[in-house]
Amino acid sequence: MYRFAALMLGNEAEALDLVEKTVAAVEIDPCTDPGAATGLVRDRVLDGALQIMHRHDPESFAHVPANEPGGSCIEDDSTVPLSGPEISELVSGAGRDPLREWLARLSQVQRAVFVQRAVLGISNADAARALNRHSRPSIWTTQAVSTLFRQALCSLASSLVHSAAQV
Repeated sequence: MYRFAALMLGNEAEALDLVEKTVAAVEIDPCTDPGAATGLVRDRVLDGALQIMHRHDPESFAHVPANEPGGSCIEDDSTVPLSGPEISELVSGAGRDPLREWLARLSQVQRAVFVQRAVLGISNADAARALNRHSRPSIWTTQAVSTLFRQALCSLASSLVHSAAQV
């Protein structure tokens, strides 16, 4: 929970505070499935992170990216340049610092979409619903999230190529 909250917020102290408060506030029946409890806490931490991000930069969430045909290095989500294990290595391994530096350059909404899709594995539709809980009017569609995610992946791939070239 803490790792994805820190990636979403870009502030470790704020992430720790969010996770601690969320876990303390969730009432869980000890006889229920532990996976359900984890999912509930994750959903509440995600919602709390989005609420904080929206508060920091509401303008970032107010505009859906234009869908530019041929404007992305990725035509659809199935042609992602980084595999799940590669993204996991970036999040937790030696690539953590370059990833965090790259995330810091993104807008709040780009960061939110990237972490939801790449780190949490949330679908475009679920990410759009999560974003719309904090956007008025509800403007985020599955296609808008997909477009923003592909743009972020292209940006990340370019950033990693540039980092590798400088080494």
